[in-house]
Formats: sequence, C-alpha cells, structure tokens
Amino acid sequence: MLPKVCFGLQDINNSFELLLMLDYGIFYEFIPMDAYDGENSKAIPLSEVQKNVNYALVITTNGGLWRYLIGDTVKFTSTDPYRIKITGRTKHFINVFGEELIIENAEEALKVACKKTKAIVTDYTVAPVFMTTNSGGGHEWVIEFKKEPSNLEYFTEVLDQTLKEINSDYEAKRYHNMTLVLPKIHVAKKGLFYNWLKQKQKLGGQHKVPRLSNTRDFVEELLKLSVNQQSASR
Repeated sequence: MLPKVCFGLQDINNSFELLLMLDYGIFYEFIPMDAYDGENSKAIPLSEVQKNVNYALVITTNGGLWRYLIGDTVKFTSTDPYRIKITGRTKHFINVFGEELIIENAEEALKVACKKTKAIVTDYTVAPVFMTTNSGGGHEWVIEFKKEPSNLEYFTEVLDQTLKEINSDYEAKRYHNMTLVLPKIHVAKKGLFYNWLKQKQKLGGQHKVPRLSNTRDFVEELLKLSVNQQSASR
C-alpha cells in the first residue's frame, strides 16, 4: 500500500489554491499537459514551471515513492511563493487536436451556458470527433439535464464561445472551423448515466462519470445504450 502524501495546504481562507509544501521531504516534477504521454513524458523541475500552465504532477518522497504520477493536474497561480490549484485528472482531458480541454474549462463553460439559458445539468461526458476526408474534427457532448435549455442551439453557441474565451488553444483550433467545428450536443434521457453505471456495475460513491476522454469509448457506449432504451420503450 502506498503511503499517504500531502503536498499542499490551504493558507488562504475561502480559496481553492494550495501552498506547495517544499520542506516535507517531497521532490516535485511537472509534465506540461500539451506534451503529456503518461510515464514516457518529459518532466521539468519546480524551478522551470510557469503560471497558468496545466501540468501533471510527479512526486518522489523520502517515504518510498519514486517518480510517482499521482494523476492530478495542477496550475500555478503564483511562483513566489509556489501556490497551485487542482484542475483535474490526467485521464480526463481532450487533446486530440492540441486544444488542451480540461475539466476546469468544461465546468466553467457549462456554468455560463446554464446561467444564460436557465438550464440545469445533471451529468455529462465529452469525447472527440475524429477528422475524416469529408469533415473536420470536433467535440461530442452527451448531457443529461435536470432542466433542459429552451433553445439548445443557443446553449451550444454559449458553451462554445465560453470555451474560446477561457482556453486560447481551443479558440485557435476553432478559428474558421479549420480544425474543430461547433460542438455537437446529444440530450440524454433522464437516467441514462445511472443506467450506464449500473450496467458496468459501477454504482456507488467511489465511481464517477468520466467527464472528458481522449477516446470515444464512453460516448459510444452511452449512445448505444440510449438507442437500446428507446427501442425497448416502444
């Protein structure tokens, strides 16, 4: 069993930022997510990090861990002192086209789109749409709403525009639809995500819906289950 490791502490009230603990026997390395390739990734030392860049965190400790990729992604909000915020997980991101979409981006875009359309989201997942000879790439969202937007087209436009505003890499890939086209949104029937987790025997607090994926595995399973449920209800 791996020893428990604490690498940050909250030193500012009502803040999600963490002060990086530098004198607790931990050696830190960071992998820029735009070059992330799992254990084969090239890491940089703490002295080379920059603010507002998304990194995967690697730690070595005097308790026995050696270059352990913990699975969290972080951004530095300050380098004097070193202060970070958790932005997501290394398994949950989309970077098929260099757009570097992370959960933090997706959550913020959904928040803005819901506010402007008075919608409420229950669950969602996002996957890439790969390029073909006849069409560009994109992102496909499956969203289950507690309260659907009255205008899904406007919801999609707000979601897309917000992603452009908060993620310059996404904006660059969306420029004139050259690499990414407008996101495609499927409105899921109520209970689809619950039934999907149940089918996979992953109900319970320890299992969560994967929000972002670099593959289409989860989306394809959900869409297939949705079709089967619709056929069974007829």
